[in-house]
Amino acid sequence: MRTVNIHEAKTQLSRLVERAAKGESFVIAKAGKPMVKVMPLSAPEAGSMKRLGFLAGQIAVPEDFDRMSTAEIVHLFGGGS
Repeated sequence: MRTVNIHEAKTQLSRLVERAAKGESFVIAKAGKPMVKVMPLSAPEAGSMKRLGFLAGQIAVPEDFDRMSTAEIVHLFGGGS
């Protein structure tokens, strides 16, 4: 992600906003210290992307899941030939 200093951001604001609107986020820094992140409005907000558990209650795991295909696995990898 690109970092620009405040002076550059002030002098090139229109160009930077156009690039951000096209999806290119950037950080504005003051004296080398990151201050703000600029990103398009279409970008998902922090914390809004749900990843873990998004299928909770929609999938059932069989009771014998840990034992499924045991014979085949032993035959292929356990030397059961």
